[in-house]
Formats: sequence, structure tokens, C-alpha cells
Amino acid sequence: MIIRKAETGDIPQIQTVRNAVKENRLSDPNLVTDQDCKEFLTVRGQGWVCEINQQIVGFSIVDLKENNIWALFVHPDFEKKGIGRRLHDIMMDWYFSKTAEKVWLGTAPDTRAEQFYRKSGWIEVGKHGNEIKFEMTIDIWKKLKP
Repeated sequence: MIIRKAETGDIPQIQTVRNAVKENRLSDPNLVTDQDCKEFLTVRGQGWVCEINQQIVGFSIVDLKENNIWALFVHPDFEKKGIGRRLHDIMMDWYFSKTAEKVWLGTAPDTRAEQFYRKSGWIEVGKHGNEIKFEMTIDIWKKLKP
């Protein structure tokens, strides 16, 4: 298992993972274009991928412009192996090395993702459309780190 910074050449495999998930699915896969991914990876923030046998099985992307977790997804065939946790923690460490601004995300209610973020110390602050809105501050993150 290799976790590394995402590159624009990873976008096709990132899209494959994004469209394979069972929860927090896109209503229309065309809503997130390759150009969107490129912008978030090269202009707005940074991303990471997890590779197993040269196959991307998970990825995370954070947006410094909107202080938002844009994506954290693991292919269903590779869930429950700690991949999401590793991608999350690397992304959060990087984010808070760049800014002290709180970061937010939205996720669908009654999902494993909701439980993951609650267990990870994220604080529910309301709604974002039909999703639950969570926030994380640098102070909370520092307390959670071993």
C-alpha cells in the first residue's frame, strides 16, 4: 500500500473510484469533471491517492480556497483496511500546515461516512443542502493527534 500526492495523470483512476462508491454517490457522474479534479489538485488545493499494485483504490482532496474537504473516497473492494483513515490524516496534517482556518465538509446522513467523521472528532454544525455539515478546527485536530 502506497499513499502519495495525487497527480493529474491519476484523474481517470480517481474518477473510477469516485463512481464506484456505494454511499454519497453522485446523482450524475458528469457533475464532477476531469477539469474539476485538475483544478482542485493543481490550483485550489492538493490531493492524495492510495495505490495497491499500481491501482488507485482511494483518494482524498482538500480545497484551500473554500476551506473544504472536497473528496475522501475508497473503492468498495478496499474498504475497512484503514485506507480512508490514512488518507484523512495525511490530508488534515497537510491542510493545517498551510492554514489555521477551520475546515468543513458535508456528507449524507445515516452513512458510514457520517460515523467515520464523528469518530474522527469532526463537529456537526448544521446542514449543507441535504447533507450534514461538519467542521474541524486546528485546536481540535492538535488534541486528536497522538
